[in-house]
Amino acid sequence: MSSNGSAPIGVSKNIKRLGRMDLPGGGSIVVENGYAYVGHMDPPHGTSIIDVKDPKNPKAVAHLEISEGLHSHKVRVNGDIMLINYERYKGKQQLQAGLKVFDISNRAKPREIYFYKTAGKGVHRFTFDGRYAYISPTVEGYNGNIAMMLDMKNPEKPEEVMRWWMPGQWTAGGETATWHGTATRCHHPIRRGDRLYISYWHGGFAIVDISNLSKPKTISTLDWSPPYPCPTHTTLPMLNKIMERDWLIVTDEEVGEKLNETHNAFLWVVDITKEDLPLPVATFIVPFDGQSTNEFRFGAHQPAEQVYGNTLYVTWFGGGLRAVDFSNPYMPKEVGYYIPNPGKGQKVVMSNDVFHDKDGRLYLMDRYDGLEILEPQI
Repeated sequence: MSSNGSAPIGVSKNIKRLGRMDLPGGGSIVVENGYAYVGHMDPPHGTSIIDVKDPKNPKAVAHLEISEGLHSHKVRVNGDIMLINYERYKGKQQLQAGLKVFDISNRAKPREIYFYKTAGKGVHRFTFDGRYAYISPTVEGYNGNIAMMLDMKNPEKPEEVMRWWMPGQWTAGGETATWHGTATRCHHPIRRGDRLYISYWHGGFAIVDISNLSKPKTISTLDWSPPYPCPTHTTLPMLNKIMERDWLIVTDEEVGEKLNETHNAFLWVVDITKEDLPLPVATFIVPFDGQSTNEFRFGAHQPAEQVYGNTLYVTWFGGGLRAVDFSNPYMPKEVGYYIPNPGKGQKVVMSNDVFHDKDGRLYLMDRYDGLEILEPQI
């Protein structure tokens, strides 16, 4: 990074831009069958559906609006079903939160078919495989978000089939937290086989056996904050063994609620070959000599959760998108990057979320403005 403390913009290495469109800032993006689905950060913007079949000319085909006091900044799609979160926003407490289910067989006219309502703040990030939704709701009787599975076999009547929480969260059951407020809470679960990998903010992460949904079994937990300053955001298992071992890539998030100012957020490489003893063996960080602020964050956030090989694409807020090769997990290596120009009316970049489709294209969403469609040259 530059000596005057600013990050370069409009630069790239081994990643080419195919197309771009101005779009209100997004919290997540998912792409399926030629359409991109974006969950927006701020009301009245809720969810956009964009035709990206021609990556040089993306076109919006539908837009859902939401009320002030909510945001539906996360979205997942499988076939003709779209799920979006409803989360209370900026201290607003009077609005109903939860998870909404839409029929999108007509992409231009999404039709709400169910609202899974939750207590409290609502649902944050989640994943969806077509049969089950793995969500992070706030639930009456619990302190902070917990992990939950919904069976979506009948999308007009989702059914809870599993819940898991960190000991100390179930206040209605007599448990007492050992942390301040909701510092320990579920961010989002990711499933591989009969395991859930659950990021838990300042509670670290958990590996949970879900082979018996009625009795989820904790295999291990690991928490490094403190002493490290930033909360655990995403726990992404690699698809195949590397060097005959199993690996979990974990990103912390660069946020305002850091525990100290020692470092900006980075990612960890964790050996999970022995699941009951997860072992961090390496880290990856983008050096930066400037100041990370709420407006201009510089640090790790979210990898593309679609894993095809040993290279992952990770959003780094003001650092844009970073391509990191984990072929040698003990020495992760940056092999490319893409730092956009600021979006319409913006002074800074905030690369927030990225999706990696089966054709190899990348869809990069800025937290303030702009969708970039990219092609790796790696």
